[in-house]
Amino acid sequence: MRVAIVGASGNIGYHLVRELATDPRVDEVVAIARRPPPGPPSAEPSSAGRPRAKVRWLALDVARPGAFGELEKAFRGCASVVHLAWLIQPERATVVTEATNVAGSERVFAAALATGVPALVYASSVGAYRPRESPRPVDENWPTTGIETSPYSVQKVAVERLLDSLEADHPGIRVSRLRPAIVLSAAAAQSQARYFLGPLAPPGLLRRLGAGEGRLPVVPAVRGLMFQVVHSRDAAVAFASAALSPTARGAYNVAADPPVTPRTLPDMLGARGIPLPPALLRAAVGAAYRARLAPVSPGWIDLARGAPIMDTGRARRELGWAPVLSTSTVLRDWLVGAGSGRGEQTPVLRGAAGWLDHARGARRALSGRSGGRI
Repeated sequence: MRVAIVGASGNIGYHLVRELATDPRVDEVVAIARRPPPGPPSAEPSSAGRPRAKVRWLALDVARPGAFGELEKAFRGCASVVHLAWLIQPERATVVTEATNVAGSERVFAAALATGVPALVYASSVGAYRPRESPRPVDENWPTTGIETSPYSVQKVAVERLLDSLEADHPGIRVSRLRPAIVLSAAAAQSQARYFLGPLAPPGLLRRLGAGEGRLPVVPAVRGLMFQVVHSRDAAVAFASAALSPTARGAYNVAADPPVTPRTLPDMLGARGIPLPPALLRAAVGAAYRARLAPVSPGWIDLARGAPIMDTGRARRELGWAPVLSTSTVLRDWLVGAGSGRGEQTPVLRGAAGWLDHARGARRALSGRSGGRI
């Protein structure tokens, strides 16, 4: 069996490559990324204990109009395609992010149809859901109308609509859309700090934050803030299950337990909670964004406060999936990764050694000329 991963060098893709490459049902993983790693991921063991190459890396940017033909070639003979590629920055230039996130997704879907790929798995998000109305968990039938102040959410909704049309017009293809919570890991911590905190979180500060092995002295307890997380590796297992299952179809919520609340967050991190009014946090983020000190807009605060708590029962029942790592473990793992200065070997997940390169490119990213693809 051959499986293609679009966005294979990022947060989930990095772990998914390994998950699929070590599965005996998979003969080849076609790992597609705009910037592949300088060398393949650590070799996967063969049945004889010797390394064997099951991963074929392909440099391809789905934002390019000409990428369709290259995607067709890459997808030929694949039993499934997993689409993970997403552009977070530059948030200020939605025309740039839409070129990858919406137009690029449309190219991936069209190429999968053109080559007769029987199964398509897409990385949607909790951010596609309509704002919650209560703390009660929602299943996959909750409306995917998004949060209009968040460009990330708006674009996730746009791709959901593309999939709606695809499923209606081509019922023969098995489409799965996984909706993960916030996906975190030590491997991704450095890149996520750059994309979301920018110059507000230089390596020295991150090292101090991570020095407590995932524990902080104080944390903000924002009223009304409720969210879920999931470890990148656990998310990758869910995507692998959907890609390899002959029956998986439809939407699946993916999140760890328990949810984070203003009351539980301090305990999870062994910290003292400092009450923080949500309006003050949103105003501070807005001021930093307007001053170009922060790369993300207040829409991310709206998303974090508005996204519903997800019921993951369907993924557990139909995919046989369950998270290995609890929420507190995921949060602490992220803090340790952020403070270690170490990322991973892909260009997207590089550690603090690549910080100066990022700083030099930050001005270009904020002006719409470059950004962080995952």
